[in-house]
Amino acid sequence: MGKLSSLAVVAASLSAAAAQTFQRLGACPDLGCVLPPDQSDFLPGQYFDLRLEVHAPVNGSEAFNNGVPDEKFSVTISKEGGEPKSITEFFDVAEPELEKWDFSWYEDLFSRDADTPSVVNVASKIYRRIAIYEPGNYAVTLSYYDGQTTTANWVVRPLATKKRAKNVILFIGDGMTTNMITAARLLGHKSINGKYQSLLQMDQFPVVGHQMTHSIDSFITDSANSASALYSGHKSTVNAMGVYVDSSADFFDDPKVETIVELLKRTWDSAWGAVSTAAISDATPIALSGHSRSRYAYGALVDQSLNSVTNYTWTNQGGPDVWFGGGAEQFYPGDESYEGKDYYEAFANAGYDISLNKTSLLELGNSSKALGIFCQSHFPVWLDRNVFTENLASFKNDPRGSEEPALDLPGLKEMTLKAIDILHNRGGEKGFFLMSEGASIDKQMHALDYDRALGDLLELDDTVRATVAHLKAIGELESTLILVTADHGHGFDVFGGVDTKYLSEQKTDREKRSAIGIYEQSGLSQYTVPVEGVSYGTGPNFPVNWDPRYTLAQGLGANPDRRENYRVHKTPRKAVTSTPGFDSSDLFVDAKDGPDGFIVNGTLPVTESSGVHSLTDVAVFAMGPCQELFGGVYGNTDVFYKMASCLGLARPDNKSPADPGNGCATKQ
Repeated sequence: MGKLSSLAVVAASLSAAAAQTFQRLGACPDLGCVLPPDQSDFLPGQYFDLRLEVHAPVNGSEAFNNGVPDEKFSVTISKEGGEPKSITEFFDVAEPELEKWDFSWYEDLFSRDADTPSVVNVASKIYRRIAIYEPGNYAVTLSYYDGQTTTANWVVRPLATKKRAKNVILFIGDGMTTNMITAARLLGHKSINGKYQSLLQMDQFPVVGHQMTHSIDSFITDSANSASALYSGHKSTVNAMGVYVDSSADFFDDPKVETIVELLKRTWDSAWGAVSTAAISDATPIALSGHSRSRYAYGALVDQSLNSVTNYTWTNQGGPDVWFGGGAEQFYPGDESYEGKDYYEAFANAGYDISLNKTSLLELGNSSKALGIFCQSHFPVWLDRNVFTENLASFKNDPRGSEEPALDLPGLKEMTLKAIDILHNRGGEKGFFLMSEGASIDKQMHALDYDRALGDLLELDDTVRATVAHLKAIGELESTLILVTADHGHGFDVFGGVDTKYLSEQKTDREKRSAIGIYEQSGLSQYTVPVEGVSYGTGPNFPVNWDPRYTLAQGLGANPDRRENYRVHKTPRKAVTSTPGFDSSDLFVDAKDGPDGFIVNGTLPVTESSGVHSLTDVAVFAMGPCQELFGGVYGNTDVFYKMASCLGLARPDNKSPADPGNGCATKQ
């Protein structure tokens, strides 16, 4: 076995450090990889898999050992102050078989353009479904290539065995930032002389903190691994959930980590559910039970939610007690359902009541498990469901698979309140966990359709308001921790006001820009000023006029080329399109979008059709038992540990507690 010379070590470390756009394997800067990697945290008793890889690059700047990986690598684990032990001895497990494969990657953009990938041969082992029960600091050391080592330092968090909250409701405004919350407040709540006469419900929560959203190997995250961080306490790679991404080709063999609903079901046998205005197989809802490097394996992830992980021994979370959302194409039999199966039938055979519209949703009883799938793909947004309702007829989204529109749609509020009733009944004294997502805050920010995004944010807040009132009515408010947060942000803000009539009548783009009023000329919100003949019947806390003359100058810091007239789009926005004579991926301003506006140059590659996520921290609003834990600034994984501590999930062994109500707040 060749030794890695000091020169080769320097070269390898430099090339790995320089690998920004592409990476050989995230969280693995050396030729030896430990997954979970350095700086990982664990809940005591949380199940996880341990993957070890030794890489032998065949070519490229890291080429080593003629592409032959060290198959005789070894690994130890030691607790701080203790002696190292082999993995088999420490965890009392059998030695797994050696696995071998290869993969390729581009070292940088130049190698991609030249189509000269670097090939890597791999030797690997994986230890599955292990756990550490004793809090403290641990070091896992992988030894390979005659003296080279990779060490992962792990922290096992403190024990927390008492259940301080009976229930947890986690609201996620996908992509929601404080700037969006501020803009939504301006739209839906009247102010007089600079003072609001009413507030958002989340404004009234007693504790607010901020979470940092970085993924494990990039500082800009996506909804899959950011949701996974919130649900498992472990960061991952973009597009992955419930796993650390390894270098194998299989989407479903990566090392897994146990999620909060798996822990909650295994520990307390509590009920759990998810509600979303996205497809229920979309990243945020499916990450509660999903374990895959690819968020796009929709059908297989739906099967995982119903049947749990089936290719390896793993925690059976029992299937959600409530599952409400869109994404019917993964349920009726066809090309997009898993193995072509009928998952409406599969859920029905598993004892679920099935609902396909608002009418049947409201008629559901509270004793059985419930599946509600109300449309194909994602829900039409709040603005189209409540203001521009004529748009609904243009959708081809019937939940049975026809090209008819889904017109009898519930909103986030109806789905969430019904979910609470079912979970409250099914969970009983064992409690419940519910995730409720306002999904199209993010999706409409991607589309640069700011009004539609803010409408969905107001719908989320209206749902939070109704939830607080409903929990109080059923006697569960004092025993329920309610959190409102986001998974990531967008670079959105409001920077002035716009006289849209003046803008429209100017002749040139440069003249049109003079319609934007800044500082003292920004004016006041006109969205809360009643206009004769304009009434939407949407109730308080929403705009009374979505199309005033004076609107908000708003936008993103990262966007494609676009045209802005700053008026509400009365149909869903399409900002860019392809142009004859150019490559189909080379996108230009859509001539039909805001034709009386002015062009704003983009800041993204010309192949990007939408806005993208940003670095910003996002707010965490907390109310109820353990609310005091959520102040300050912390990582997204800490949201999981705070919830898990409050739910008494940090256990010294794998035995179920004798009393599921131990330490819980009780009804007065």
